[in-house]
Amino acid sequence: MNPTGVILYGPPAPGKDTITAALTRLAARYTPFRRLKIGAGKTDGYRIGTPEQLIRLRASRQVLYENLRYGNTYVIDVPHLTSIIDTGQVPVLHLGQIAGVTAVTRFPVAWTTVLLWCSRESTAQRAHARGSTDIDARLTVWDETLAGLRAADDVFSRRIDTDSTTPDTAAVMIHACTLSAAPAPTAATQRRLR
Repeated sequence: MNPTGVILYGPPAPGKDTITAALTRLAARYTPFRRLKIGAGKTDGYRIGTPEQLIRLRASRQVLYENLRYGNTYVIDVPHLTSIIDTGQVPVLHLGQIAGVTAVTRFPVAWTTVLLWCSRESTAQRAHARGSTDIDARLTVWDETLAGLRAADDVFSRRIDTDSTTPDTAAVMIHACTLSAAPAPTAATQRRLR
C-alpha cells in the first residue's frame, strides 16, 4: 500500500483530538502525529523538545513546518513523520495554519486534507468545557483561522462541520477519503521508500 497521511485543519476545539481517536478506533493503522513542542503548558499529546533540539533539526533541514502559538514553538519534523510512515501507519496531523498545510503536503505522501469547522461559540464552549483558561486567546486564533481560510485556495479534500457531524461519522468520511487518496507511487515516493 502506498504511504498516506491525514491532515486535520481547523480552529481551536473543532474536535481534532476526538476525531483522531475515532479514526484510531475505526482502523488501527491511523496514528496521531505528536508534534514537537518547545515551551511550557500542556504536555499531553506532544513530544517535549528543547531549543537545542530544534536548532539541530533546523540545521539538518528536518523541519517541515514550525509555528509559534500561545508562547510555544510547535514543530512537524521529518524524522518523526518518517518513523510513522515506515511502519506502515497513517499519520494524523493537526494544523491550524494554511501555511502548515502547504508545507506538510510537499512531503511525498498521498495526503487527505480535512477542514474541521465549528462555530466561534462552539470553540468557546468546548474550550471552557475542557478547562482552558485562555479562551479569549483561543477565540483570537479562531478569527485568524477564518481569515486564513478566506485567503486560501481549494486545499482541502473534505470539509466537515463538527457542530452537526458526530466524531464517528467524521472518521468514516475521512477514512473513505484516505482510501481513495492513495495513488500509484510517484518516482519521488519510490526513491524515498528504497
